[in-house]
Amino acid sequence: MPFGGSLCFFVGMPRLRVAPLLVAITLRSPDCRPPADGYSVYAVRFATAESYPTRFLVAGADSARRSSLAFTVWLLRGTDRTVLMDAGFYREKFIERWKPVGYSKPSDALGAYGVRPEDVTDIIISHVHWDHLDGADLFPRARIWIQREEYEHYTNDSGAVLDRAIDPDDAKMLAQLRRDGRVRLIPGDSVTIMPGITVFTGGKHTFASQYATVKASLAGGKVGTVVLASDNAYLYENLQQHRPITQSLDTTSNLRAQERMARLASDPRLIVPGHDVDVFTRFPRAGNGVVHIE
Repeated sequence: MPFGGSLCFFVGMPRLRVAPLLVAITLRSPDCRPPADGYSVYAVRFATAESYPTRFLVAGADSARRSSLAFTVWLLRGTDRTVLMDAGFYREKFIERWKPVGYSKPSDALGAYGVRPEDVTDIIISHVHWDHLDGADLFPRARIWIQREEYEHYTNDSGAVLDRAIDPDDAKMLAQLRRDGRVRLIPGDSVTIMPGITVFTGGKHTFASQYATVKASLAGGKVGTVVLASDNAYLYENLQQHRPITQSLDTTSNLRAQERMARLASDPRLIVPGHDVDVFTRFPRAGNGVVHIE
């Protein structure tokens, strides 16, 4: 574990005061042990935007350049959990506005790989933007994990919009999920929310955007650490050229988060950016447009 160790912390217990960045807090498991052979980690593309200004993704990029964007959810399959990192989008207004190519509802994209909506046990929401949050209510049994500061900055239990970065329908949906007892609010940085999965803040794509490390099953029977950056790094270009994302509340913090990702990952190739179509050529195909991060 980074920064020394882990501390079991059960939902419903009083919050412990600990020195920042010294321990990782585990929110749920009685034994805190990750799966012995790691999670199988997959990237599932459910839509593509074929031409998007690169300057909105990579700070300092040529204004004439355009990039394709992959809309992606990440599937983590363990022995007793089926976890998603982000939930995609499905409301018609987003489809009409963006007109994505090759769109399928995220739940359908997972279904093509044999995962039913009711199979998903947990969804980690990296941040409140529509293309990552909107599909959370497609999965009827999933617990929703989001940073407390992210939730409280953008909405509240009435579903009000407190900052325009969250869509009104998504704010209402998130509040309803919380009333249903399905939302878990994460108390900050370096928190192990379930065995083998730890979340980190500091990327500053939004107020308290988070990324995740996953103890993963890799090629050749190895086990290592995958970093799912989500939008804290849009493209491989951000990582390889050490360029901050353009849409950031703090570019210095974003660069520091990228540096931290490099320390956390077992190998630089296992840092997975949020929207790069090259993810789907760099890793082996697992069928139905899904690639295995290994």
